[in-house]
Amino acid sequence: MRDINAKDLVAGAEKFSDLNIFITLDNDWLENHIEDQKDTEGILSGHVVAIKDNINVKGLTQTCGSKFLSNYVSAYDATVIKKIKNAGAVIIGKTNMDEFAMGSSNEFSAYGPVKNPVDPERVPGGSSGGPASAVAAGIVDYALGSDTGGSIRQPAAFTGTVGLKPTYGRVSRYGLTAFASSLDQIGPMTKNVRQNAELLEVIAGHDSRDSSSADVPVEKYSKILEKVDPKNIKISVPFKLLEKGIEENVLQAFHKSIDLLKGLGFIINNVELPHLSYAIAAYYILAPAEASSNLARFDGVRYGVRSDEDAGDLNEFFSNNRAEGFGDEVKRRIMLGTYVLSSGYYDAYYLKAQKVRRLLFNDYRAAFEKSDVILTPTTPGSAFRLGEFKSDPLQMYLNDIFTVSANITGIPALSLPLPVSNGELPVGIQLSGNVFREGTLLQLAHFMEQEEKDISRQSSDIS
Repeated sequence: MRDINAKDLVAGAEKFSDLNIFITLDNDWLENHIEDQKDTEGILSGHVVAIKDNINVKGLTQTCGSKFLSNYVSAYDATVIKKIKNAGAVIIGKTNMDEFAMGSSNEFSAYGPVKNPVDPERVPGGSSGGPASAVAAGIVDYALGSDTGGSIRQPAAFTGTVGLKPTYGRVSRYGLTAFASSLDQIGPMTKNVRQNAELLEVIAGHDSRDSSSADVPVEKYSKILEKVDPKNIKISVPFKLLEKGIEENVLQAFHKSIDLLKGLGFIINNVELPHLSYAIAAYYILAPAEASSNLARFDGVRYGVRSDEDAGDLNEFFSNNRAEGFGDEVKRRIMLGTYVLSSGYYDAYYLKAQKVRRLLFNDYRAAFEKSDVILTPTTPGSAFRLGEFKSDPLQMYLNDIFTVSANITGIPALSLPLPVSNGELPVGIQLSGNVFREGTLLQLAHFMEQEEKDISRQSSDIS
C-alpha cells in the first residue's frame, strides 16, 4: 500500500470545509484504521474511499444526516464496508447527505447543505451529494452512495462524476439504514468508469445476511471494459419523452452524444415506454409508504435522541421525540406515507401505485427484448441554485423524472458526464440496462468516455 497519512487526508479534506462535504472526520479513528489496513492487499489497495453517512462503519457515527442519530456510533461494519476493507481501501470518513436519504439537493441535512464543487452557489444533488462532491473536489477517487430514486445518478450528473445504481439485489444492503427497502441500493461513485467498475467488482455479490441479495455470479467488470463492438450492443432512446420539459443545454449535449454513437457505427432505435410518465407519481407513493414503516423504529427509545419536553403519556413522548428529531422533508414523507397506507386510501393510492410498478416493469421487459441499453438524460436540467426549489418540493421531485423508474423496476442504471463547453455546468447521460447487465453499461460508458477524451484531445491539438 502507498504511504497514507491520516493527518494529510484530514487536512486535504478540510481545505474544502466551506463545501460542507463531511459529517465525520475522526483523525484518531483514521490513524488506527490506516494501521489496520497497511498489510491488506487488493484491487483498492492504496486508495481512499468516502462513505455516505447511512452506511454503517464500525466506530464512526451513523447520523444519516439527522439530529435524531447525532449520538449513534455504529457497532458493526456493513457488508460493503467489510468488502472494501478486504480489498485494501482506506475509509476517510462519513459524508453529508439529505436526512435519511430523503431529498434531491442535499439541502435537507441537519448539518447544513452540501455545496457543489463545480459552483458553490449550486446544489450537488441529493441525497448522495456528499460522496459526489468528495469525488468531484478530488478529495477521493472512490465513494459509496445509496440510490432510492436517483440519489447516486442525479448527484453524479450535477457534479460531473460517474455514478451507478446496480440491479436490485446485486449489492448487499446489510448495514444500510433503510429508507424504502424495495427501492434502496448501494452503488459506486467515482471520477471515471474504470474506477466505477473496480469498486462495483469489490462490493457486488450474494450476502446471506440480506434476504433480498441475489445469488448471481459477479463479472470481473474491470477486465471487460475494452470489449465493445457496435454491432453487438443495441441502443434505444425514448425520443417521445424528450420532446418537452428538458433544458436546452441538456438536450443539446444528449443529442451530440447520440450523433457521436451513430458516427461510431451504433444503431440507435426508438423505444416506447408508455407508462414512464407515471413513474414519479408512483414513486412518491411507494417510497414514502415504505419510509413511514421503516422510520417507525426511530422513537427515542430504541434509537435516537430524546426530547427534554415533559410528556403526559407514551404517545406524547414518542411525538415529542420525533417532532424534534426529524426535519421537515422527513416529516413530509412520513405523513404522506402514513396517509396512503391508511384505511380507505390503501387501495386508491398504494395498491394502484404497485400496479403501475408492474406496468413499468413490463414496459422495460419488452424494451430489453430488442435493446441492450436505453439512453436518456440523467436529469432534465443541470444543477440548480441553493434554495431555488427548497420551498417547492413538487418542482424538486420532478428532477427525478428519468431516474426513479430504475428503482421501481430494479434495473441497473449509470450516469456518465457529457462534454460541455468551458464554464457550462455538468450534464449527465443515463444508460439503463436489463437486470444484472451492469457489465454492458460499464463497457458502453467506458467506450463513450474514451471516445470523448480522444475528441477533446484532437480539438486541443488543432487549437
